[in-house]
Amino acid sequence: MKYDIIIIGGGLSGLTAGLRLQKAGRKTAIISAGQNALHFASGSFSVLGDGVTLPEEHPYRRLPMERYLDEVKPFFAEAGILLGGDPHVNGWRLTPSGSFLQGRFSLEETRLFSTPGELSARKALIVNIPGFLDFNTAFLADGLAQRGIETRIGNLDVEDLTRLRTSPSEMRSVNIARVADTVPHKIIGGVKALLSDEDLVILPQVFGIHDGTIPAQIAAEIPAGVLFVGTMPPSVPGIRTQMKLKRAYESSGGTFLMGDEAVAPVMDTTRVKALRTVNLGEHLLQADQYVLATGSFFSKGLASSMQKVYEPLFGLDVRFPEERTDWYDLDFFAPQAFGGFGVVTDGTFRAVKDGNVIENLYAAGSVLAGCYSQQLGCGGGIAILTAFAVADNILEAARR
Repeated sequence: MKYDIIIIGGGLSGLTAGLRLQKAGRKTAIISAGQNALHFASGSFSVLGDGVTLPEEHPYRRLPMERYLDEVKPFFAEAGILLGGDPHVNGWRLTPSGSFLQGRFSLEETRLFSTPGELSARKALIVNIPGFLDFNTAFLADGLAQRGIETRIGNLDVEDLTRLRTSPSEMRSVNIARVADTVPHKIIGGVKALLSDEDLVILPQVFGIHDGTIPAQIAAEIPAGVLFVGTMPPSVPGIRTQMKLKRAYESSGGTFLMGDEAVAPVMDTTRVKALRTVNLGEHLLQADQYVLATGSFFSKGLASSMQKVYEPLFGLDVRFPEERTDWYDLDFFAPQAFGGFGVVTDGTFRAVKDGNVIENLYAAGSVLAGCYSQQLGCGGGIAILTAFAVADNILEAARR
């Protein structure tokens, strides 16, 4: 099977690159092993913490940042994903621990505040769903109390959710959403019954798995301010985002190979010639260009042994210190060096293997060296913006 571009990885970066290339008229395929980091999304896409000095090798140094930031919201809107936030100014979102973290673009029901102090409430009702263990109401209550907000926890007991409680494994955010989305009027009625004199209601983000307007419907009917706060994974808004991007990609003509895994690339010194996948066996996938968007350690885009850190599919060059003791800091809360490990690329994000640039293999997202996504707070931004860059570099190379 022959394509113009094959993308390995069906997460935020892979889908963004694939959709951008499809819109430009290219024939692409995405190989996706399954679950990805979008299923763990917080409710916002971060770009960069304020006042942060970028490391010399950070991918942002190779991007036309201002132009790309202006393109994010229109790009996602075309896929049916409405993002809030100011492209050029960081906002703040309330986290499940009751603290605030920076974000640049918010998903539909996630509110970004201009400053943490903008959250002003006298009393807050935190809504708990009995049996749901992935939403820690005590953490939230403590965090809000430290901000001078009096809190009360109320149990939302909707009969339609009762059957889920027969097994703790069923009481997860996605299963709750599938049931709750069929009875939003009961959710609204239940919250109204719990509400006393509070001016703020906090709900877990477990609504709108397929329809992102449901949280807004719920908020509109409740006579108090409403905030939806993230839960432990899986993430309902993240999964909805992934499904909408996948739908937009396939609607544009892209091929999405779900539940498959790339193995055994066929290569010469400076080019990728073909790929095999687990499901297709000996049937080769061929393309003019390839994109590696497999993520970092979490999604197995990078791996390690006691002696080295490596990229497992192509054996690409990876930037990491030789001494294992330099990989980490024993202080758990200190910046960790392994956050910057990743594949080496040239100025156009073409990957390097054994010191040679692979002419038709690009890398995007957190598999790149120098990201430091967690400590700099820019994981979502790196995924989206480097995907833009890789797609544009492929198109520019074709024009030349």
